[in-house]
Amino acid sequence: MISCTPVTGLGEIGPGEDLATLVAGSHELRDGDVLVVTSKVVSKAEARVVTEEKSVALAAETDRVVARRGPTTIVRTRHGLVMAAAGIDASNTTPGTLVLLPLDPDGSARLLRESLGRHGGPNVAVVVSDTSGRAWRTGQTDIAVGAAGLEVLDDHAGLGDGYGNTLSVTAPAVADEITAMADLATGKLSRSPAAVVRGLDHLVLPRGEHGPGARVLVRPEEHDMFGYGAREAVLHALTRTGVRGFGAPATAAEVAACLTALTPGASVAVSPTSGPTDRDAPDETTVTLTLPRTATDPGVSLERALVAAYSLGWCQEQPDGGGTHDARVRFVRATP
Repeated sequence: MISCTPVTGLGEIGPGEDLATLVAGSHELRDGDVLVVTSKVVSKAEARVVTEEKSVALAAETDRVVARRGPTTIVRTRHGLVMAAAGIDASNTTPGTLVLLPLDPDGSARLLRESLGRHGGPNVAVVVSDTSGRAWRTGQTDIAVGAAGLEVLDDHAGLGDGYGNTLSVTAPAVADEITAMADLATGKLSRSPAAVVRGLDHLVLPRGEHGPGARVLVRPEEHDMFGYGAREAVLHALTRTGVRGFGAPATAAEVAACLTALTPGASVAVSPTSGPTDRDAPDETTVTLTLPRTATDPGVSLERALVAAYSLGWCQEQPDGGGTHDARVRFVRATP
């Protein structure tokens, strides 16, 4: 049986507070427990509370802007998390102050776990949680931003289901599922910033083994197919100032098909020839677009081709006059 119990009586947390001592004094912990603590109390203990303007704090915590709509800014943080306002919070803190995310949530989880287990203490896993919205979904849920001593992913790849099918990509993010459970138990207004989940001993690592942490739950940018908001993706493609946030480059065949559709009457060639799903084609693979100068609005067609190629992770290698009748452009991968 799995149970989740709020940790009560912690009181207001200030800079330098010993969270391990406070938690151990408020709740009996056992081997195999998972302690979930909110990033807010971790940040307060680590003096990550500031009094500066939110715009200043947001700029310092932002690695890349993902989308803006009115007063809302969604960014990729220094941790790789994609969150509204970089996870900066003005609730449950003294008016006029802002709570930032911990600098190293995985490191914070490790230190707390080690402190709890010191001098014969219990072997528990620790998860640092924070509230986050989700693309395509209304509302928020808690996710794991830091973890120690826990199998954060339960990889089912290679296992068979009850129908004899082999699973290939199923990997429940158990750390996120645990934080969501803890949030249900504590609520947002109970002033209980921690919870203990019991019954998941099989996911808790042996003493001294912290595991990879919650950072493995962050999708790498090259695998992120939705790295920008829809409007921002269009504008970024038009400016062609960089390729961060566009995901892995498309195949040469995909680029060729796109250019063919956008530039009727043009000639598109791939060299060396690669298959439609060959993502391991040599880096020197090129896609060449030859646009007849007799085409209607050749300048517009060429610009459309440049933007489309860029949005697919390819860029113009070098202009080539191609004689007096044709305009030829060769595209190469913008990133490996």
